[in-house]
Amino acid sequence: MAKFNSFEEIISWQKARELNKDIYNLTKENKYFNADFGLRDQIRRSSISISSNIAEGFERETTKEFIRFLYIAKASSGEFRSQLYLAFDINYLSSDEFEKLKLKVNEVSKLISGLIKYLNSTL
Repeated sequence: MAKFNSFEEIISWQKARELNKDIYNLTKENKYFNADFGLRDQIRRSSISISSNIAEGFERETTKEFIRFLYIAKASSGEFRSQLYLAFDINYLSSDEFEKLKLKVNEVSKLISGLIKYLNSTL
């Protein structure tokens, strides 16, 4: 298992937590998201899924289980990105909002990939 004492120490979890806060704040204040409950709720759920799966996998206390949940978290980052593109395409997000969120979720995805690679090397 990785040398972490808690999931809160994992940088990808910390960054995913920031992403959760950003998407909640944005969707709370955005009039388009306020009217589109389906997309608002789905993009929030996919964001939450990233951080939640990192935490759940860590708490499983085996490297193989942790890796499995990290793959799920990485997949959720792809789901989030896809929903982000939709929100941008239908003008719910400005170019600046879209780019900032895309950079953040891409960073989280890369951090997860790096952690998966490291953990696989320890098996």
